[in-house]
Amino acid sequence: MPVLIVMDVGNTNIVVGAFDGQELVEHWRVRTDRERTADEHGLLVTHLLQYACLPPEGVKGIIISNVVPPMTDALLGMARRFFHVEPIFVSHELDLGVPIRYHNPSEVGADRLVNAVAAIHKYGAPAIVVDFGTATTLDVISPLGEYLGGCIMAGVGISAEALFRTAARLPRIELVAPPHVIGRTTVEAMQSGILLGYAGAIDALVERIHKELGCETTVVATGGLAERIAAETRTIQHVDPWLTLEGLRLIWERVTGD
Repeated sequence: MPVLIVMDVGNTNIVVGAFDGQELVEHWRVRTDRERTADEHGLLVTHLLQYACLPPEGVKGIIISNVVPPMTDALLGMARRFFHVEPIFVSHELDLGVPIRYHNPSEVGADRLVNAVAAIHKYGAPAIVVDFGTATTLDVISPLGEYLGGCIMAGVGISAEALFRTAARLPRIELVAPPHVIGRTTVEAMQSGILLGYAGAIDALVERIHKELGCETTVVATGGLAERIAAETRTIQHVDPWLTLEGLRLIWERVTGD
């Protein structure tokens, strides 16, 4: 069967998806390695496909959202050599069907644009997408379906690791919600401060965005820790772990007409 490969290349992980038509038939999460060569990328993706009983020779196209520019050449080489396709790299220069109101559209991360496309398609406008990745981002879509911009803060994992590395007596912790806000152990206190603190920060930012927009929006969370943190918020309404992959498919279909 013809397969579309979608790749969301982040600073910490690469999420790879395989679509048969509109169905996401398989997905994988692998570590981002800036030193990985085109051949290594090709072998990795080929083995993932074979493991899922998907023939590599059936790949009809590849679309990539990449926020790690030094990896672009290796990803391009992978697509050409191993799958004999010219990959599409998402940028503000593509016809995304979403007007970009950022002062400098070239500054917007490709993943943020992809999330906006998917959110409008699945949930309508206005909307806010909260993406819990290496950084935590909030992206705002206007009632007219325009990408307005948003907020960027250090990711949950970065914050937890920074505490461990810079405070001599604080341990590395599992990122789960504690049983109480008032932590009775150091681990519980850190979990409360980090997870519940981030949940509170998201609620505060969403409420400020609603006030600035003059209306409420649908709020969608995605990313690795979305489910854990969304459960502690009062403003996140939907958790959609594969929102970015869906957005990549939608952009592929729009750009290629396939």
